[in-house]
Order: sequence, then C-alpha cells, then structure tokens
Amino acid sequence: MDSEFLKMIDFHPKAFSMWKGYDMTRFKSDLIAGIVVGIVALPLAIAFAIASGVSPAIGLITAIIGGFLVSALGGNSVQIGGPTGAFIVIVYNIIAQFGLSGLAIATIMAGLILVLMGLFRLGTVIKFIPYPIVVGFTAGIAITIFSTQINDFFGLGLKDLPGDFVTKWGVLLQNFDRVDWQTLVVGIVSLLIITLTPKISKKLPGALIAIILVTAGCWLLGLSFPDFHVETIGDRFGNMKSDIPMPHGFSINMSTINALLPSAFTIAMLGAIESLLSATVADGITGSRTNSNTELFGQGIANIIVPLFGGIPVTGAIARTMTNITNGGRTPLAGMIHSVVLLLIYLFFMPLINLVPMACLAGVLMVVAYNMSGWRTVKAISHNPKGDFSVLLVTMFLTVIFDLTIAIEIGLLLAMLLFLRRVTENAEIKVYGKQLDLAEGTEVHSHEVLHVEKGVSVYEISGPFFFGIATKFDEMMRSSMKERPLVRIIRMRRVPFIDSTGIHNLETLIKSSQKEGIQIVLSGVQPGVRTALEKSDIVNLIGEKNICDHISKAVVLANNIARDYNALPEWRRRGLDPV
Repeated sequence: MDSEFLKMIDFHPKAFSMWKGYDMTRFKSDLIAGIVVGIVALPLAIAFAIASGVSPAIGLITAIIGGFLVSALGGNSVQIGGPTGAFIVIVYNIIAQFGLSGLAIATIMAGLILVLMGLFRLGTVIKFIPYPIVVGFTAGIAITIFSTQINDFFGLGLKDLPGDFVTKWGVLLQNFDRVDWQTLVVGIVSLLIITLTPKISKKLPGALIAIILVTAGCWLLGLSFPDFHVETIGDRFGNMKSDIPMPHGFSINMSTINALLPSAFTIAMLGAIESLLSATVADGITGSRTNSNTELFGQGIANIIVPLFGGIPVTGAIARTMTNITNGGRTPLAGMIHSVVLLLIYLFFMPLINLVPMACLAGVLMVVAYNMSGWRTVKAISHNPKGDFSVLLVTMFLTVIFDLTIAIEIGLLLAMLLFLRRVTENAEIKVYGKQLDLAEGTEVHSHEVLHVEKGVSVYEISGPFFFGIATKFDEMMRSSMKERPLVRIIRMRRVPFIDSTGIHNLETLIKSSQKEGIQIVLSGVQPGVRTALEKSDIVNLIGEKNICDHISKAVVLANNIARDYNALPEWRRRGLDPV
C-alpha cells in the first residue's frame, strides 16, 4: 500500500514497524505471553459466546480471527482483541430480533463505521466520552450479565426466558422452587475456585483452573454415580465440530440497513470506547503510545471480516491485554500467538469443551460481571457533583431496563446538557460603573484606573460567547440599564470563540442599539472571534473604528463620543442622536 496514502489516512499498524531491533529475547517474551493469554482467553471466549446466545465455537472463531486482525492491524503494541462482556447485551438482543444474519450485517456495518471514524481521525475524540457514561453503561451491562446467568447457575432449566430485565426477574423468582441442587453446588464450587486461585498465585487463570477441575470432577462423579448429571455445553449445543467455517455472504437491502443501523452504531461506539480505554491503560503501564486512528482502523477491519466466518463483534479486552503485559508481551506478535494457541485448541480439543458444565461457565460470567460492575468507582463518583452521578445512574438504569442504544444516546445528551449548564454558570458577565481598573482579573499589582464618562456603559463577557451565554448577556444587559446609555462598550478579551447564535444576538443588539441612537464599541476581540465577525459582516455594520484592540482605546473613543454629545446645547441634544 502506498506510504503517502497510509500517512494521509493515519493508518500505521504497530505490527508493520515492530521488526526494527526485534531479537530472540523479545520473541521468547512474546511467545510466553501469547501462550498464557491464549489459555486465559479460552474460557472467556466460550462464556461470552454462550451468554450472547451463540455457540462456544463461534466465540472461539471470533477470538482467533478477530484477535489476530486486531494485533496485526491495530495501533497498540499489546492490545488483545476478542469477544467481550460489553457486547453480550446488544448481541443477545440483535439475535433475538434479527437472527444470526442480522447480527452479521450489524457487525459489518459497525466495522465500516469504525473504519470511517479512523479515516476522519476521530480516535482522539472518542476518548472524550464522559467517564460517568462509561461507568454507567458498564455497570448496567454487568447487572444484565449477572441476571442472564441465574438460570444456569441454579439449574432452573427455564427455556426462552424473556429478554427484558423486569419480566425476566419476575419469571426467575416465580420458578426458584425448581432449583437443581447438584447444579447449584457445581456453580458455587466454580465461584470458590475462581476467587481463591489468585490468592495462591496471581498468574494462574482462575477461570481456566475452575473449568478444568470442575469439568474433571463432574465427569468422574458421572462415572461413579449414574444419577449424577449437570447440563454441559455438549448437552445444550450438541457435539461441536472443529471445522473452520468458510466465508459466506449476506443479502442486504435498505430496510435491513435502516433497522440495524442503531444497533450497528452502538456496537461501533462500544468497540471504540472499550478498545481505546484498554489501549490508554496499556500505554500507562508500558510507556508506549497508541495511534488511536489506526486502532479504530484495525478494530473496524476485524469487525468487517469476522462476521463472514460466523463470528460476533470484536474489541480490545482490558483483562486479556493486562495479562499480556504482565507476562512480558510487548509487540503485536504476542497477540497473534494468542490467536494461534486458540486455533490449536479449537482444532484438537473441542471434544473436551463439550464436557464443560454450564453452571461452571455461569460462575465464570458472574465473576466477570462483578469485576465489570466497578462498584468502587460508582461509590467514588457518588461523592462527585450530583450531575455526574445522575448521568451515571440514568445511563445504568436505561441499560438495564431498556437497551444500550437508548442508554448511550440519552446519557450523552444529559452529559452535554450538564456541560452546557456548567459553562453557562461559570461564564461571567460583568457590568462596570464609572471607574474601570485595568489590573482587575490579572496578576499585575499596579492599578491603572480608567474613568468612564456619563452615558457610557461597560460590559465584559468571560467565556465562550455561544447560544447560552448570548441569551444570558442580552437579558443581563437589558436588566442592568436604568436609563438609555450613549455608548455601550462590550469587552471581549476573554471570549475564546463565538457561535452563530452569539453572532446573531450581537448583530441584533447592534442594529437595535443603532435604532435607539446608541453606539456599540467592541474591545479586546481575539483573532479567531474577529475572523468570525468579519465573515458575518458585523465589522462593516459596527464600523472598523469601533473595534478596539484594548479597553483603554475603547474607553477613550466612548468618552469622546459621550463628551461631544454632552457638550451640545439641550435643544440640540433633544433632536440629535449621539451617533
């Protein structure tokens, strides 16, 4: 691919540049890390697939192909890609409404959106998603994941559970008398192994240890006691084959695209947020620097290709990425090796995966949900300003009760409204009297006081002159007038930008003031604001001489206008406008 084209679109995969100075020592570190991450990723890929409503084989295919592409084409050196818990809710709902083909189309559309985001260099913008929204929908997803595992953990044996949260819990509570105690014991033992393993060694993957020990124990108990049986992966999905699925296409039309676009957008946003969040955390540990736009490209391409093989959405996985780092992985080769390890397991050990109890996987996902919930973070944010905590709670509530698409949209809307309110509240609009201290608001200790003539009003705007401030300024200026002034000075030294509403209100003020015979003088206009005023023709409307670069010049100009007017005889002033 042409290097100039790659530079223009900001596509620079870390895998393309990792070979400079690469040696055997680095390879050994990447090899060990890749093997460990592959083993850790195995139970998670299976569990996330089942919770999403697809077979374990699809989860493994997603981790193999998607993980390889994320490492090979991404902008982070240590990112590990694959199916994650964040997608469970949205994937489950899409399958329920549109089937597997609908999920494939939505995922491909999400991949295209991610590629476009990388193309338009939106990688840095995604990082500015408000933190309370991220915590809110993550906590909501955790609650939903936990809810989906109650049936398998307690062995209730319920089929076709309702999708919505409230109805689902109603059905679960009504059927708790159907608890299978053998299944419940298996689930509890799995939880204990997962939680106690890190106390023995933090490097041991608790989920994998639990799956191996519990599966072996259940198999041996089944041989010794014919009456003992708990549902396994093989019981639910049949004996899965280890064949690699061939690529296949889909029939797409505009009605399908319109129906799936909101879901595709949610998948894209989730993928972008989670992958860039994971990359940011990784950068903080390794000292590397992620190319955010390239990372979006890599994630996008992975989500375009994986559905062709029957896979589900892919994104960067924080837990697996951290495992990669702690085990010595420092280049994308570790992530590629992790995919190869999963491929070998898929080809040669699928019969053993059929023996894994569903209650054990439910235990794995319950621990994942607990870790995702971030309850400590939620507790910490509860002590922050009430607006932030409100955004978190609303996002979490909407994620649980309705769906993730609505939660993110309304969460973002609330966050923007709160931001605008804070900007409006923090923006100052001052009205000065007969004296103006030039040192006010600065670090200068010497005070130069300007005297303002009678008939001259001075207003100062501090902050962006956008639609909220424009209205506030107009209201304050009119309420502060006891009598009609001769000249209005608007001091704009602390106005970094002005939007179309601000320009419109300023233009209206100038025209109405001129009709009343009041002259407007602008002071301290910054270059960017000056350019916007010139494009809107306000400069011609107000007159070049009435735009001053310093307040002292503006006061001299206004004082001269006021003096000239006040020096006129009374009979002349009655019929003469000050302008």
